[in-house]
Amino acid sequence: MNPASITVNNRSYRLPLTPTVVVCVDGCEQDYINQAIQAKAVPFLESLARRGTVLSGNCVMPSFTNPNNLSIVTGVPPSVHGICGNYFFDQEQQKEVLMNDAKYLWAPTVLAEMAAAGQKVAVVTAKDKLRSLLGHRLKGICFSAEKADEATIEGNGIDSLVARTGRPLPSVYSADLSEFVFAAGVMLMRTERPDLMYLSTTDYVQHKAAPGTPDANAFYAMMDGYLAQLDELGAVIAITADHGMNAKTDALGRPNIIFLQDVLDAAGEDGKGGRVLLPITDPYVVHHGALGSYATVYVSEAARIPVMAELIAAIDGVEEVLTREQAAARFELPPARIGDLVVLSHRLTVLGTSSDKHDLSGLTVPLRSHGGLSEQRVPLLFNRKLRPVPTRGLRNFDVLSLALNELG
Repeated sequence: MNPASITVNNRSYRLPLTPTVVVCVDGCEQDYINQAIQAKAVPFLESLARRGTVLSGNCVMPSFTNPNNLSIVTGVPPSVHGICGNYFFDQEQQKEVLMNDAKYLWAPTVLAEMAAAGQKVAVVTAKDKLRSLLGHRLKGICFSAEKADEATIEGNGIDSLVARTGRPLPSVYSADLSEFVFAAGVMLMRTERPDLMYLSTTDYVQHKAAPGTPDANAFYAMMDGYLAQLDELGAVIAITADHGMNAKTDALGRPNIIFLQDVLDAAGEDGKGGRVLLPITDPYVVHHGALGSYATVYVSEAARIPVMAELIAAIDGVEEVLTREQAAARFELPPARIGDLVVLSHRLTVLGTSSDKHDLSGLTVPLRSHGGLSEQRVPLLFNRKLRPVPTRGLRNFDVLSLALNELG
């Protein structure tokens, strides 16, 4: 007899037969894991090639945190769930706003629907910006490492998290923030035994350290130890990422930045140059200066859109310029929530607004960031065998379906 299942956003998911943990490792360029394996730093991850399943897939565009985490937990692209960046221009309010309010979410999450079906569900996210989105309509445990000391039974389904995990409240700009997520995950698996748990980390380390460096290998070794504990506790583990990460520098390690607003202002007439918006923007910009490889441009007059597109496409370091319609179709984005133009920069280049709007004083190491096509490829790793191994093109938001429906 087939186990019970639910349907969410036109996809079917079996109810977990074994406690299942889905991990979104923020900024996990695949080479981080490869280099850590070469350094013999991650025995659990290394073992997956023998006893689990090692795959890769594409994240959604733009390759930023919010759209990808929401795609993972809804199982659908941004055109369905509505979250197409960390930041956008709200047409109703006529202003730029953070896209971390659940009112912007159009689709239910698998997490909330699993809880509604009677499953015990837990969500732990590093930064609080994601908590309301990931926990939308969720009757279960949901909290952030950032504000773990503020968690209550009424608001988060759990309290006393610092005492329960045995770890101090971490700084938001630290590897400790992600470690708190993993420590909390192990604690919850030991004490609450959730049927389904979602853990989402922060990419602070990945913005600072390249694959194979001591800091990067130490981070993945830390993660590996907690994953091994979850494995020993009998959990099905599925690991993916919201996006990859790349250096965004020249040969001397200096930031490669196109200040797009400055270019458009210089070319515009009477304020008709266009308005640049950076969807990477969030409350935590110290480690990347709000610089990424994806931007949208709002053009004041529709007749000027082709002129603006041609001007931007001619800039050295720009990879592609797409109209709203082209970008929405190609990347499965909600047209009403993106600009008239979508701009993608080359792998080693980031896009900014005006030079005086970006504080780069926090960039104490060569700039690393994401957002473009070059950060799309991410891991899909499982501690069980998939049967059969999928041959179709995979996306990171297939991870829940694979973990619940296709593990042998």
